[in-house]
Amino acid sequence: MKAIFIAAVSAAILAASPALSEGWKDQYKTVKFGILSGENEKDRIARYTPFEKYLENELGVDVEIFTAGSYDGVIQAIAADQIEFAFFGSSSYAAAYTETNGGVVPLVSRLQKDGSTGYFSVVAVRCDSGYKSLDDLKGKTLAFADPDSTSGYAVPYFNLTKQGYDPKTYFSAIPFSGAHETGVLGVYNKQYDAAATYITNETNGIPQRMETKGMIEEGSICTIWKSPEITSGPLAARTNLPQDLIDDMRKAVMDIPEKDTLAFIEMSGGDDSTQEGWIEVDHDRYQWIVEMRDWLKKQRRGG
Repeated sequence: MKAIFIAAVSAAILAASPALSEGWKDQYKTVKFGILSGENEKDRIARYTPFEKYLENELGVDVEIFTAGSYDGVIQAIAADQIEFAFFGSSSYAAAYTETNGGVVPLVSRLQKDGSTGYFSVVAVRCDSGYKSLDDLKGKTLAFADPDSTSGYAVPYFNLTKQGYDPKTYFSAIPFSGAHETGVLGVYNKQYDAAATYITNETNGIPQRMETKGMIEEGSICTIWKSPEITSGPLAARTNLPQDLIDDMRKAVMDIPEKDTLAFIEMSGGDDSTQEGWIEVDHDRYQWIVEMRDWLKKQRRGG
């Protein structure tokens, strides 16, 4: 009888094990991830749709892409528990971290083929404008991308100020274009004299991607200022999610370069992408961005 009882208990434990390992799926029938408004919505969704399908196969649940008209829309969505994960820039991650009182955690960030894990903010102008340096832009219009953009606002604003080019007084106007592509397109169409955006290197970035898509003429946009290297932003998760779900998502993203190469290439920028894969990251990597944002807020309150 004792042997029968032990056998029955063992069978029950074995039967329960798969359910335990997939316990989060009972609570999350659909997993949503947000992407920022760095480019127009149609192109954003197209780039991430293969990744969406890959995740559905890997996680075994429905997956949905969440987009918003501004960075803050994604930040507020994750703060309100409307989405589970989001691809952030460094500054928007810091904003989400502050907004949620530490309620988000970074999982992975980009690894480039040259071994770098960062990118650069740049000031872009028309190549035929005659503007060769920041000195030429005094009294001109410089468009920033979005208040929560790392490379499109926080880093250039911070560094330009430190270098003696206080945006509030040096330029005639510093509007927000709403997105990186919108700002560059505004420069191309002569709506703005210059715009802050980003590049990974001299052959990959927002202007180069827009050339590839036929949005601007090849060789029409030049950069006249480049920031120090910025730590690439993370895929982040809400900290109130089941740890198994967080771990499964991290593993799926880390594995995609090998398991679904085409989906990885598409989500990372197409055939011209310089991304090699992913690295695991933690919050310490972004603490300086949190502090920089705090400095920017104090400047705005003071000005």
